[in-house]
Amino acid sequence: MSYTPSATPTQQPTPKDNRKTIYAILIIALIGTWGYLIYDKTKDKETNDRKDAQITVVTSAKDSIQAAFNDASARLDSLSGSNVKLQGTLAEKNDEIIKMKANIRSILNKKNATANELAEAKKMVTDLNDKISGYEAEIEKLKGENQQLTAQNTQLTTDKQQLTTEKQQIQDNLNTTTAEKNNITDVASTLHASNISIEALKLKGNGQEKETTTAKRADAMKISFELDENRIAPTGSKDLFVCVTGPDGKAISNGTTFSTRDDGDKSYTSKVQVNYEQGKRTPVSFNWHQDGMKYQPGNYKIEIYHNGFKIGEGVKTLKKGGLFS
Repeated sequence: MSYTPSATPTQQPTPKDNRKTIYAILIIALIGTWGYLIYDKTKDKETNDRKDAQITVVTSAKDSIQAAFNDASARLDSLSGSNVKLQGTLAEKNDEIIKMKANIRSILNKKNATANELAEAKKMVTDLNDKISGYEAEIEKLKGENQQLTAQNTQLTTDKQQLTTEKQQIQDNLNTTTAEKNNITDVASTLHASNISIEALKLKGNGQEKETTTAKRADAMKISFELDENRIAPTGSKDLFVCVTGPDGKAISNGTTFSTRDDGDKSYTSKVQVNYEQGKRTPVSFNWHQDGMKYQPGNYKIEIYHNGFKIGEGVKTLKKGGLFS
């Protein structure tokens, strides 16, 4: 009997365990995911940080520009209010300034102003400050000119006052000189009476006159004199005032007065008008009647006035007279 070996069963290969590989792959994938997430988050943080930094820079620049703009506005307001007379200097360019300030304010009021816009605003603030500096220099120049003009006006006022004072002094001197000249002329043109003669007259019925020395026979007094030649007094009518004082020492007058140069107002007895010719002697003669009264014995004082000055006087004595005189 032959022996046939029996067939040995075929062994199946043992399955390979891949879990570790899978785990490793998963772990690597997970780590990669975490790494990406961390990297991405880091990138986001860097981006946000850059944005925050940019915002901070923009905000700081905006604040700086705002502060500079506020300072410029304050300078401008100070110039406008410093002197009312100087406001016209700024008013001429006021429209340009208002437009520039409006443009700057428009950019600064933007919440998300760009860097370019802020740069433009900064440049405009610089230009505004340059203009203000120019105005300050112009105003200082005007102030200097005003001070110079004020000093000149003060000097002119002083000179005017001095000239006015000098003019007044000259006018006063002229008035004094004129017054003195007029007074000298007035005095020089005053006439003078000479050869004074006083006669008591007895008037007869036939119109004849006879001289008397007794009071009871006197009807009138004849007063005669001459006006001496005077080369200053102009030709024309001259008013002479004759004042008679009676023996009782009282003026004989009807109450009329005239002004004298030395004794104030004085009562006069008669006013005589004489036609005088310059430079010639002029005889004067008139009768004086004592109306309604008898002549009294004693001295009758006769005073003659011209131009307020006494130019001559005389005395006539009337006697009492006897029974048959």
